[in-house]
Amino acid sequence: MIDIDLLLSFGATYKKTTSNEVLFREGDDCHFYYQLIEGSVRWVHINDEGQEYIHDMISPGESLGEMPLFDNGPYAATAITNKESILLRLKKHHFHQLLKEEPILHFLFSQLLAKRLRFKFLMSKELALNKPEEKICTLLSYYKINKKFFCTKCNMVQLTRQQIADMTGLRVETVIRSIRLLQNKGKLAIAKGKVYF
Repeated sequence: MIDIDLLLSFGATYKKTTSNEVLFREGDDCHFYYQLIEGSVRWVHINDEGQEYIHDMISPGESLGEMPLFDNGPYAATAITNKESILLRLKKHHFHQLLKEEPILHFLFSQLLAKRLRFKFLMSKELALNKPEEKICTLLSYYKINKKFFCTKCNMVQLTRQQIADMTGLRVETVIRSIRLLQNKGKLAIAKGKVYF
C-alpha cells in the first residue's frame, strides 16, 4: 500500500512476530497502522467455541485493520499471524499526518475500503442465498479476478479447504464434498490434492 521508506520517514517501526501471534483483538482500541512486509495474517471473527470465520488473508504489501484509523471505533475483527511475519507499524497520529501530507494515499485507502465493502456485500448475498458450491465458486472467482490466492501460471488455488470453509462459513467436510461435486460438473479440476479453478 504505502512505500516502506515513506512509512519509515514518518516513524514506522518493524515488528517481528511468531506464528499464531495476535496483533490485535476484536474490540481493542486502535493505536497503529499495520502493513505486512513478510509472512501472512488472517483477519477473523472467533465465536464462543473458538471457531474462526476468516474475513481476509493479508499478503505482503497489504495493510490490515484500517477501519478504526478512520472512524475511531474499535477493531472490528481479530488479526492473527499464520506464520512468522514482519510488519511495519505506524502510530495512529503519525498515520493521520501522513495522509494530510500525501492526499493521494487517502484516495487509495478510500478505494481499498470500498473494494472490501463490495466483497462483503458479495459474500453476504452468497452466504444468505446460495448453495455451498455457489458460495465456493463466488469466493474463488472473486480471488481469481483480483489475482489473490491463485498461481498466475497454472490457476492453482492457494487456499486450503479449511481456509475456504472458514471464509464461507461452511464446514470443511461440506467444502470437500462441494469441491468434488464442482469437479464432477467440470467447474474446477483436482490434481494430486490441489484445486485448479
